[in-house]
Amino acid sequence: MFIDLHNHDTICALATAQGSGAIAVIRLSGAQSHLIIHEIFKARNKHFSPENAISHHAYFGQIFDDEGFVDEVLVTLFKSPHSYTGEHAAEISCHGSVYIQQQLLLLLLQKGARLAQPGEFTMRAFASGRFDLTQAEAVADLIASQSKAAHHLAVTQMRGGFSSKIKELRQQLIDFTALIELELDFSEEDVEFANREQFFALLSELKKAIFTLLQSFKTGNAIKSGIPVAIIGKPNVGKSTLLNAILNEERAIVSDIPGTTRDSIEDTIVIEGYSFRFIDTAGLRDSDDTIENMGIERTYEKIKQATVILYVCDLAACDNNSADEMLTEFRSYIADKEKHFILIGNKADKLGETPPHFAEMVELETIFVSAKRKENINLIAESLLTIARNMTPEHDVIVSNARHYEALQAAYESLESVEEGFRTGLPTDLATIDLRRALHHLGTITGEITTDEVLGAIFGKFCIGK
Repeated sequence: MFIDLHNHDTICALATAQGSGAIAVIRLSGAQSHLIIHEIFKARNKHFSPENAISHHAYFGQIFDDEGFVDEVLVTLFKSPHSYTGEHAAEISCHGSVYIQQQLLLLLLQKGARLAQPGEFTMRAFASGRFDLTQAEAVADLIASQSKAAHHLAVTQMRGGFSSKIKELRQQLIDFTALIELELDFSEEDVEFANREQFFALLSELKKAIFTLLQSFKTGNAIKSGIPVAIIGKPNVGKSTLLNAILNEERAIVSDIPGTTRDSIEDTIVIEGYSFRFIDTAGLRDSDDTIENMGIERTYEKIKQATVILYVCDLAACDNNSADEMLTEFRSYIADKEKHFILIGNKADKLGETPPHFAEMVELETIFVSAKRKENINLIAESLLTIARNMTPEHDVIVSNARHYEALQAAYESLESVEEGFRTGLPTDLATIDLRRALHHLGTITGEITTDEVLGAIFGKFCIGK
């Protein structure tokens, strides 16, 4: 996608979802948008004109083309700079007939507008200074949010919580970089304008702040995409039945034949505002079946990617030996503080009573369920909610965008090179190269430094009309 920040064409697009519905909304933005509305719209208010219209007020009337009446509509005008894009803009709320939508768009094109590219409205908002780049990207995240937690994260970033932190870090670095570079102008006089102790303290503070942001990415990505929960265990312990019970639908095939699940099956549900991505996996066992072994390999990949691991075992078949085997095989995952390992004792309905020694076999959180009868499934949900709430930091500055993560990682590495350079006596002019790199990477996050290629990649992912 080619991005031209200096393009001032008047653009139009359908802002609501494609297809028929009760109503549809068509957006216009650009210097000619109000003039185009004046040419096609006859308001019920006889004194209406774009010049005397009140910004952000809706006007009822009719739209006509060369052949006559098209539709009764509500038209809202937005006057620059008080619009989403910062330009003159308008929205037409019409009846949701696909034919009417098409006729109105054709009419706008005939009057001089052109169809907007994906994300072009938001791109213009960025170009006019209404948003920085992180806030613009948060608009896309807000549209895509599927849970309360993802919505809250997008709203926080759209309001500038993350970008404010980045700008604060960058400004501190700019101030000291200016002093360091000033020294280069007086290199023959051997003077220091930047106190080295304060400079190293600043570098340490900046690295700590950036490291904290980097550490938050896993949480932010999980909130945005859904917390990954892998359901694992040996064949025929009820993994697929458990998935169906959690989702409350027949999502996975259930069979008494071992090895039925040969590939991972994923589905997402939202529990009290948190999104969880459940992954049913192939049963773990030694097998001569090539395809089943491929599924088992994928199981281990999903275990590595998961934030929560539900290890399902058959209560009647689980004993000290199988518990020890499980502990040995998954010791590294159980000890990983970033992963949450929960033992699920399934098929409790087949026992007269739950084995009193079972929970003592392993020092793990254990939940007894009957997936077949959907008993105690709520206990799993409660445990997952506790994990989700504990994952979410008290502060609102969380990284959820892979582009931001990569830029922060590069900035962190540049600061490490700066620190190493000064400590080893690297000439100041060479050390400042890494300082400028760190500033560059931080600047790319908010859009203070950017390229048309980067903007095209970002805004090209937006829906048309936003």
